[in-house]
Amino acid sequence: MNKNLQIVFDYHERTKHSHQRYAKSLGYMDWATQPDPFREYKGAKQILLPIALKNPTPPYSLLDEELPDAPLLKESLSQLLQFSLGIAAWKSSDGNSWAVRCNASSGNLHPTESYLVLPPMMGSEKSTVMHYAPKEHTLEQLAVFSTNFWQGLPQESFLLGLSSIPWREAWKYGERAFRYTQLDAGHAYNALAVSAKLLGWKLTRIDSLSDAQIEKLFGLSQKERFFEEEIADMLFIVSKKSCNPLHDFTSLLKDLPQQYEGIANRLSPSMHEWEIIPRVAAATAERSKALPLIHQACSVKRAPTKEAKEVILKRRSIHVMDKEESRISAEQFHTLLNAAICSQDGRVNAAHLLLFVHRVAEYKQGLYILVREESALHELQKEFKEEFLWQKTSYKNLYLLEIEDYTEASKIISCNQAIASDGAFSLGMLCRYAEELLECDAHRYKELYWECGAIGQQLYLEATSLGLSGTGIGCFLDDLVHKQILGMKNNSYQSLYHFTIGRGYVDNRIQTQQAYKRG
Repeated sequence: MNKNLQIVFDYHERTKHSHQRYAKSLGYMDWATQPDPFREYKGAKQILLPIALKNPTPPYSLLDEELPDAPLLKESLSQLLQFSLGIAAWKSSDGNSWAVRCNASSGNLHPTESYLVLPPMMGSEKSTVMHYAPKEHTLEQLAVFSTNFWQGLPQESFLLGLSSIPWREAWKYGERAFRYTQLDAGHAYNALAVSAKLLGWKLTRIDSLSDAQIEKLFGLSQKERFFEEEIADMLFIVSKKSCNPLHDFTSLLKDLPQQYEGIANRLSPSMHEWEIIPRVAAATAERSKALPLIHQACSVKRAPTKEAKEVILKRRSIHVMDKEESRISAEQFHTLLNAAICSQDGRVNAAHLLLFVHRVAEYKQGLYILVREESALHELQKEFKEEFLWQKTSYKNLYLLEIEDYTEASKIISCNQAIASDGAFSLGMLCRYAEELLECDAHRYKELYWECGAIGQQLYLEATSLGLSGTGIGCFLDDLVHKQILGMKNNSYQSLYHFTIGRGYVDNRIQTQQAYKRG
């Protein structure tokens, strides 16, 4: 086994939660060093984006239909960003206020940043590198340069990328934080994909660049401009047609300027160093093998809904479920599963949904599994307890494993959080793990979390569209799921993210204010 894979396997074991201990963290909130949730570049030229609230959007129910494509303009670019990575609302209570964004984040800490590489537009005769600043809904211009790179792409294409600031998560969650930064990147990925669909645009995730090359593109490799470490995650081509994930970026990288404008703001006066996080980040930075595209575009049939922007802007993480009101219909359950089974980017589905069903009409309480990649069925049956039923249900690829009341067990698994037991159902995203990494590389570890985060974001939106509530659960007892619930004897599969859906209580003490005061 190579060194990078060993680092990943060691990190994953070291950051598991259990009854005996939680993953290492400070164990308290050091409020004096709480990171600023908004990155800005001092000295960079700012471009104010128009607020897109008045822009009509298709009904959310038409999300997977072929929608007319919008031209690449300042206004369409603004809509893409606002309805994916922008602020959905400001909340306030007892004199404190905080922003809620369209893309979900563990602890509302938002480690994910976004960058764009644009062709000549918005008054610029040259290409530009921009940073998106959601607080004021602006673009910050970091570089201006000339390039012929765009000639090899469909007309009106541009690049959009995501990065992570691990310190924002490590401040609260300690060593487990790297997991959460990658889940959040997955949430942002799906939020962008949904927002792009509303404009008739395609999002192609690029496999041909290393993290170091993406960092060069964003300007993150110029370390003197940063106090806190910021690492590259993903790069996309955004266009009206799907592109090649292995597109050649040699000419673009060659044309970039040596020095970018703007100095990144310091997010905290000081930081606690977690040595394992930069170590696992470095280990997962190189991709040696790209996964082939095997799926066609996936379409979900939905009942008529409100405008998509209303669903996107109303998405929230719920802290308390209303147990008495959380029973849902089989039809709602199937709609949620339909949305979760789709592969976002056409690559193989590594994650399967282990479902703890509590209050779903026509379904017995018990443990179920949704097999998202049919070819994995035999392997899953081999790894799990022999006594499981594997009884097929009326929903394709959904199997009943055990008839049992799992309300208390799901709560215990989820670090004793009642939201896992008081909703209609909760779930764990069970990923093919050890062999998957051995067959691919250490970079695949990040990609597994992106897949889980993307599923989580889709479940948030789908639940909101149905008048339900959802919450991602990053705190769970890893091996209690693997060994006691499923009876697995090795790390062939690992649960990487948990989620719950039901009806949430609305806390009327918290006031909601509009996201942006300008129209």
